[in-house]
Amino acid sequence: MSTNEKNITGQELVGYVHRFIAASGSVADQQPTPTLLLLHGTGGTEEDLLSLGNMLFPGAAMLSPRGNVLEDGMSRFFRRLAEGVFDLDDLHRRTGELTAFVRAAAETYHFDPSNVIAVGYSNGANIAASMLLSSPGVLRGAILLRPMVPFIPDQLPDLSGTSVFVSAGRMDPIVPQAQTEQLIQLLQQAGASVHANWLNGGHGIGLEDVRAARSWLVTNL
Repeated sequence: MSTNEKNITGQELVGYVHRFIAASGSVADQQPTPTLLLLHGTGGTEEDLLSLGNMLFPGAAMLSPRGNVLEDGMSRFFRRLAEGVFDLDDLHRRTGELTAFVRAAAETYHFDPSNVIAVGYSNGANIAASMLLSSPGVLRGAILLRPMVPFIPDQLPDLSGTSVFVSAGRMDPIVPQAQTEQLIQLLQQAGASVHANWLNGGHGIGLEDVRAARSWLVTNL
């Protein structure tokens, strides 16, 4: 393991097993550089999105936690009652835990807490969206791959200055198109700048998602 890589195997930093990889090469000399918060989908681990992070922003710092909720042995970031039906009490609690984790990690690993970009897929995208809607300012921006509406806040946050990339599949059997459109509308109403990337695909992510997200990341952040 290189000196710029940390692998935490215990329940540390508010209960998350995670990986942290510091910025490397020429990227480490650039100021400011973002830290990518990598949030896997159902059944994933802290390893799953590291290669995606490298493709999106080679050499960037990456913080990748493992969801600490188990569903039939599969890791998730929050509980659900059924497919597409979220346990909202648990969602809010876990969102608070993840927010605290990011802040604690910034102190531990000495990265800028105001320059964190979430990269979330499916369940990870949903909790990233929940962070945007409930904890404005924690994320500078987000790449949401196959997200749903996590919850509808009583009062919209102020997300002005926040940039969000949403990538969705028109033939996604898990996420209805209307769900993604509603999330985009919520984020825009809150003041976020949202770029929607619609693909003729399903729930899985592919190179088209990566290319579009990387182009958006370079242009906007």
